[in-house]
Amino acid sequence: MAQNPERRAALVNAAIEVLAREGARGLTFRAVDVEANVPKGTASNYFASRDDLFDQVGKRIHERMGPDPSVVEESGRKPQNLELAIEYMQGLFGRITRDRTGYLALQELRLEAVRRPELRTTLTRTISENLERDIGFHLDSGLPGDRSTVLMLYLAMNALIVEHLTLPGVLEGVDTERLVADLVTRAVATPDA
Repeated sequence: MAQNPERRAALVNAAIEVLAREGARGLTFRAVDVEANVPKGTASNYFASRDDLFDQVGKRIHERMGPDPSVVEESGRKPQNLELAIEYMQGLFGRITRDRTGYLALQELRLEAVRRPELRTTLTRTISENLERDIGFHLDSGLPGDRSTVLMLYLAMNALIVEHLTLPGVLEGVDTERLVADLVTRAVATPDA
């Protein structure tokens, strides 16, 4: 396998574009070569199989969607309260909507995982590890809420993002920043005793 890390990264990013636009069936080595504007056969020199390409795409998407470490560090110096939890979720929504292609490619990977057991195993492990990391971060940092709060936010934010990116007209006119604030506020609310 070829070892040029910059070329590999460019090919993986090109694969993300193809996957988001054409779906899993359209993600071929040739389509990646064309998208990356490289000679025919280049992608096949960097990835042992389509499964290897899918795996690399999944890892890269999660890298692209992750928060900037300096923002996380700066946030760690702020009071760990409801306002910061809202800021985190609004930041997540902003990052993902700015990388529409990456998130749509992730949805295509999820759909393809239904048909590919190896991809399902890998993607399940990656997403589960990320979710557990996020839960741990939330709890360890002292943000309001518990494990259930984070799970509810995970599910609600995923649904909001899917709706926003795939059928934006459904939420036309909705103030998504306000909606995210409401989701967080209600998720961390403690029931009256």
